[in-house]
Amino acid sequence: MLITIGGSVGSGKTTLADSISKKFGMERVSAGTVMRTMAAERKVSLLEFSKYAESHSGVDKEIDARQKEMAVRCAKKSGCVVDGRLSAYMLPSDLRIWLGAPLDVRARRVAKRERVSEKIARRDILVREKSEKKRYKEVYGIDLDDRDIYDIVLNTEKFGVEDLVSIVSEAVKVFNLV
Repeated sequence: MLITIGGSVGSGKTTLADSISKKFGMERVSAGTVMRTMAAERKVSLLEFSKYAESHSGVDKEIDARQKEMAVRCAKKSGCVVDGRLSAYMLPSDLRIWLGAPLDVRARRVAKRERVSEKIARRDILVREKSEKKRYKEVYGIDLDDRDIYDIVLNTEKFGVEDLVSIVSEAVKVFNLV
């Protein structure tokens, strides 16, 4: 079983992916972790790395290749939950989920996670999302605002983690994935 969870920055992709992978005893792969690792390898911030990637299309392709390799390996073993904005496009998913939330909600979450002010978090989210939308359109022809590929689209402001896990678990049953 391969479940992909995409979503806006700060929408709860990682939190949901962690919970779903634990519930179903699957491994988890995170495109965000891959990107943060690559930024750290280059000794730059995530925002700087995102801007760098705008003019170096090979960066996105390397992130995607690393993510695919990890996801295919774990999907063959125990199943896999992959979180990343492009995961549903890059992998043969059994269930594709998109998470969103209003910018203010996401800025609060990111501010808490990154230990910065909400103003800085909001600014960084907007810069990063603009950069990613541009890159993904140029590199892959993907419009991140088009949700048609997803089986489930959820506003995480409306649901707690337990609710989201319950909804996804029900979808796993409906799709006969377990």
